[in-house]
Amino acid sequence: MTSHDQPVLCSDWSADGSTVFTGGCDNVAKMWNLQTNQSQVVAKHDAPIRHLFSVKDMNNMLITGSWDKTIRYWDLRSPNPVHTQQLPERVYAMDVRHPLLVVGLANRKIQVFNLSNPQTPYKDIESPLKFQTRCVTCFPDSTGYLVGSIEGRVAVHHVEDSLQSKNFTFKCHRDGSDIYAVNSIAFHPQYGTFVTAGSDGAFNFWDKDSKQRLKAMLKCSQPIPCGTFNRDGTMYAYAVSYDWSRGYAEYNPSNAQHHILLHQPSDVEVKNRARTGRR
Repeated sequence: MTSHDQPVLCSDWSADGSTVFTGGCDNVAKMWNLQTNQSQVVAKHDAPIRHLFSVKDMNNMLITGSWDKTIRYWDLRSPNPVHTQQLPERVYAMDVRHPLLVVGLANRKIQVFNLSNPQTPYKDIESPLKFQTRCVTCFPDSTGYLVGSIEGRVAVHHVEDSLQSKNFTFKCHRDGSDIYAVNSIAFHPQYGTFVTAGSDGAFNFWDKDSKQRLKAMLKCSQPIPCGTFNRDGTMYAYAVSYDWSRGYAEYNPSNAQHHILLHQPSDVEVKNRARTGRR
């Protein structure tokens, strides 16, 4: 087991599954060797580490994004970063699908990097959504990314200008006049459809190509802060707990519950469907 002195905010597996990387509010990232059960600090920032990724296509380099307004690249054999990328604001959301890296910042800016040249942003745009960015997820083919916001919306956005006509946004995780944050988005590894999870306690499956919802699942009694598919998409794991979306006053530690639940999706829930001709 490994642990941090402050809350853990992110984690990722190594490509071979032998190692887990974790980062959090103690400003460090740790590498946990599952075979030896030993852990060590491999990255440091000046503020909490919000996201990290182990990138196989970059010789297993570790990329960390922090509230200190930097992205840092780490060769695990060295205590110092290979490169530190200064950002205009704190990292609120980040995802990597080599060679694409997308980071959502506290000022609603979205910066896109080509990892063959990580020293210079490839694109620097304002989020297509009008409210705070909560999550970003790269397309499986690296041609674009999804952005989720606290206002119950998702933007489907392509990197290249020639594909901008395919961009669109849609509403989700709403119940009448109540609007909930989109906390997590994950692509299905086989079909390329995706799932959103929100502060309303629901997760829904979507197909961006046919622009339709595939399946709306029953709500949980608490928000879903995060969720993801396993390697072959036969299982969707999601966490259920209070996500602070209603502030400190709504948190009651005496009855707080924290669960990790598993859902085995059927093909009808996640498999692509033909276009209906309606947006």
